[in-house]
Amino acid sequence: MDAGHLTRVETGSSPAAGATPPALHGSFTIDRDFTVPPAEVFRGFADPSLRRRWFRLPGRSGTARHELDFRVGGGETAGNVFVSGDTEEHLAYRSRFLDIVPDTRILYVYEAEVDGTRRWVSLVTVELAGRPDGSRLTWTEQYTWLVPTGDGSQDTAHLRGGTRLLLNGLAATVDPARHHPLLTATAPVDRG
Repeated sequence: MDAGHLTRVETGSSPAAGATPPALHGSFTIDRDFTVPPAEVFRGFADPSLRRRWFRLPGRSGTARHELDFRVGGGETAGNVFVSGDTEEHLAYRSRFLDIVPDTRILYVYEAEVDGTRRWVSLVTVELAGRPDGSRLTWTEQYTWLVPTGDGSQDTAHLRGGTRLLLNGLAATVDPARHHPLLTATAPVDRG
Protein backbone atom coordinates (compact mmCIF):
# COMPACT_ATOMS: atom_id res chain seq x y z
CA MET A 1 0.00 0.00 0.00
CA ASP A 2 1.31 3.43 -0.89
CA ALA A 3 0.81 6.06 1.77
CA GLY A 4 -2.28 8.09 0.98
CA HIS A 5 -3.16 6.26 -2.21
CA LEU A 6 -6.30 4.30 -2.90
CA THR A 7 -5.98 0.76 -4.26
CA ARG A 8 -8.92 -1.14 -5.69
CA VAL A 9 -8.78 -4.86 -5.04
CA GLU A 10 -10.78 -6.71 -7.66
CA THR A 11 -11.70 -10.37 -7.62
CA GLY A 12 -12.74 -11.27 -11.13
CA SER A 13 -14.92 -9.24 -13.46
CA SER A 14 -16.64 -5.93 -12.78
CA PRO A 15 -19.65 -6.10 -10.49
CA ALA A 16 -23.08 -5.99 -12.09
CA ALA A 17 -25.43 -3.15 -11.26
CA GLY A 18 -26.60 -3.54 -7.67
CA ALA A 19 -23.77 -5.97 -6.84
CA THR A 20 -21.38 -5.42 -3.94
CA PRO A 21 -18.56 -3.08 -5.02
CA PRO A 22 -14.98 -4.28 -4.54
CA ALA A 23 -13.19 -3.12 -1.37
CA LEU A 24 -10.89 -0.11 -1.67
CA HIS A 25 -7.68 -0.17 0.39
CA GLY A 26 -5.23 2.56 1.30
CA SER A 27 -3.29 4.25 4.06
CA PHE A 28 -1.99 7.61 5.22
CA THR A 29 0.31 8.93 7.93
CA ILE A 30 0.13 12.26 9.75
CA ASP A 31 2.79 13.57 12.16
CA ARG A 32 1.90 16.15 14.80
CA ASP A 33 4.31 17.88 17.20
CA PHE A 34 3.35 18.89 20.75
CA THR A 35 5.15 20.99 23.38
CA VAL A 36 4.04 18.62 26.15
CA PRO A 37 5.61 15.22 26.94
CA PRO A 38 4.25 11.97 25.44
CA ALA A 39 2.49 11.15 28.73
CA GLU A 40 0.25 14.22 28.38
CA VAL A 41 -0.67 13.37 24.78
CA PHE A 42 -1.34 9.74 25.79
CA ARG A 43 -3.60 10.99 28.60
CA GLY A 44 -5.68 12.76 25.95
CA PHE A 45 -6.57 9.31 24.57
CA ALA A 46 -6.86 7.44 27.89
CA ASP A 47 -8.78 9.87 30.14
CA PRO A 48 -12.50 9.71 29.22
CA SER A 49 -13.17 13.35 30.19
CA LEU A 50 -10.29 14.56 27.98
CA ARG A 51 -11.14 12.17 25.14
CA ARG A 52 -14.73 13.46 24.99
CA ARG A 53 -13.44 17.02 24.60
CA TRP A 54 -11.71 16.28 21.27
CA PHE A 55 -13.24 13.08 19.90
CA ARG A 56 -16.79 13.38 18.66
CA LEU A 57 -18.77 12.60 15.57
CA PRO A 58 -20.23 15.47 13.55
CA GLY A 59 -23.69 16.62 14.58
CA ARG A 60 -25.55 18.37 17.36
CA SER A 61 -24.20 17.97 20.88
CA GLY A 62 -27.69 17.06 22.13
CA THR A 63 -27.74 13.88 20.03
CA ALA A 64 -24.11 12.83 20.67
CA ARG A 65 -23.26 9.73 22.70
CA HIS A 66 -19.83 8.41 23.72
CA GLU A 67 -18.41 5.58 25.84
CA LEU A 68 -14.72 4.69 26.38
CA ASP A 69 -13.20 1.53 27.88
CA PHE A 70 -9.47 2.28 27.42
CA ARG A 71 -7.74 -1.08 27.87
CA VAL A 72 -6.56 -3.90 25.60
CA GLY A 73 -9.74 -5.72 24.61
CA GLY A 74 -11.84 -2.69 25.53
CA GLY A 75 -13.21 -0.23 23.05
CA GLU A 76 -15.03 2.95 22.30
CA THR A 77 -18.48 3.67 20.91
CA ALA A 78 -19.85 6.94 19.64
CA GLY A 79 -22.88 8.07 17.74
CA ASN A 80 -24.56 11.21 16.54
CA VAL A 81 -27.12 12.58 14.11
CA PHE A 82 -25.67 14.84 11.44
CA VAL A 83 -28.03 17.23 9.63
CA SER A 84 -27.08 19.08 6.46
CA GLY A 85 -29.95 20.88 4.77
CA ASP A 86 -32.75 18.35 4.30
CA THR A 87 -30.43 15.37 4.82
CA GLU A 88 -30.16 13.61 8.17
CA GLU A 89 -27.49 10.92 8.70
CA HIS A 90 -27.16 8.63 11.71
CA LEU A 91 -23.45 8.13 12.40
CA ALA A 92 -21.97 5.31 14.49
CA TYR A 93 -18.39 4.43 15.49
CA ARG A 94 -17.14 1.29 17.25
CA SER A 95 -13.53 0.44 18.08
CA ARG A 96 -11.51 -2.22 19.88
CA PHE A 97 -8.07 -1.63 21.39
CA LEU A 98 -5.56 -4.28 20.31
CA ASP A 99 -2.34 -2.96 21.90
CA ILE A 100 -1.64 -0.20 24.42
CA VAL A 101 1.86 0.71 25.61
CA PRO A 102 1.52 3.64 28.03
CA ASP A 103 2.98 6.90 26.72
CA THR A 104 4.31 5.07 23.61
CA ARG A 105 1.72 3.34 21.38
CA ILE A 106 -2.00 2.75 20.87
CA LEU A 107 -3.20 0.26 18.25
CA TYR A 108 -6.89 -0.16 17.51
CA VAL A 109 -9.38 -1.13 14.85
CA TYR A 110 -12.61 0.75 14.23
CA GLU A 111 -15.65 0.63 11.99
CA ALA A 112 -17.73 3.57 10.82
CA GLU A 113 -21.42 3.38 9.91
CA VAL A 114 -23.72 5.82 8.17
CA ASP A 115 -27.44 5.10 8.46
CA GLY A 116 -26.77 1.52 9.59
CA THR A 117 -24.41 0.70 6.70
CA ARG A 118 -20.79 -0.11 7.54
CA ARG A 119 -18.91 2.25 5.18
CA TRP A 120 -15.29 1.58 6.16
CA VAL A 121 -13.04 -0.22 8.62
CA SER A 122 -9.60 1.04 9.72
CA LEU A 123 -6.55 -0.13 11.62
CA VAL A 124 -4.93 2.84 13.42
CA THR A 125 -1.49 2.96 15.00
CA VAL A 126 -0.74 6.00 17.17
CA GLU A 127 2.93 6.27 18.13
CA LEU A 128 4.33 8.79 20.60
CA ALA A 129 7.99 9.77 20.82
CA GLY A 130 9.74 12.23 23.09
CA ARG A 131 11.50 15.24 21.61
CA PRO A 132 13.69 17.87 23.28
CA ASP A 133 10.83 20.38 23.01
CA GLY A 134 7.95 17.98 23.77
CA SER A 135 6.71 15.05 21.74
CA ARG A 136 5.71 13.84 18.29
CA LEU A 137 2.58 11.86 17.51
CA THR A 138 2.60 9.70 14.38
CA TRP A 139 -0.86 8.54 13.26
CA THR A 140 -0.88 5.76 10.64
CA GLU A 141 -4.26 4.64 9.36
CA GLN A 142 -4.84 1.67 7.05
CA TYR A 143 -8.40 1.74 5.77
CA THR A 144 -10.75 -0.44 3.75
CA TRP A 145 -13.76 1.22 2.15
CA LEU A 146 -16.57 -1.32 1.96
CA VAL A 147 -19.18 1.04 0.52
CA PRO A 148 -17.36 3.85 -1.27
CA THR A 149 -18.97 6.87 -2.85
CA GLY A 150 -18.16 6.76 -6.56
CA ASP A 151 -14.48 5.88 -7.03
CA GLY A 152 -13.76 6.51 -3.34
CA SER A 153 -11.31 9.37 -3.86
CA GLN A 154 -13.53 11.91 -2.09
CA ASP A 155 -14.15 9.46 0.78
CA THR A 156 -10.41 9.11 1.30
CA ALA A 157 -9.87 12.89 1.26
CA HIS A 158 -12.73 13.24 3.77
CA LEU A 159 -11.20 10.62 6.08
CA ARG A 160 -7.76 12.26 5.99
CA GLY A 161 -9.27 15.71 6.56
CA GLY A 162 -11.41 14.45 9.43
CA THR A 163 -8.32 12.94 11.07
CA ARG A 164 -6.52 16.29 10.81
CA LEU A 165 -9.49 17.95 12.52
CA LEU A 166 -9.43 15.35 15.30
CA LEU A 167 -5.71 15.96 15.85
CA ASN A 168 -6.39 19.71 16.02
CA GLY A 169 -8.93 18.96 18.76
CA LEU A 170 -6.41 16.78 20.59
CA ALA A 171 -3.84 19.60 20.40
CA ALA A 172 -6.34 22.14 21.74
CA THR A 173 -7.10 19.79 24.64
CA VAL A 174 -3.63 18.64 25.74
CA ASP A 175 -1.38 21.42 24.37
CA PRO A 176 -3.55 24.57 24.37
CA ALA A 177 -0.65 27.07 24.46
CA ARG A 178 0.78 25.67 21.22
CA HIS A 179 -2.60 25.33 19.60
CA HIS A 180 -3.52 28.97 20.14
CA PRO A 181 -3.17 30.58 16.67
CA LEU A 182 -1.59 33.77 18.01
CA LEU A 183 1.20 31.84 19.73
CA THR A 184 2.13 29.47 16.91
CA ALA A 185 0.94 28.25 13.55
CA THR A 186 2.04 24.61 13.62
CA ALA A 187 0.13 22.43 11.20
CA PRO A 188 0.18 18.63 11.02
CA VAL A 189 2.56 17.10 8.49
CA ASP A 190 0.67 14.76 6.18
CA ARG A 191 2.75 12.08 4.44
CA GLY A 192 -0.05 10.71 2.34
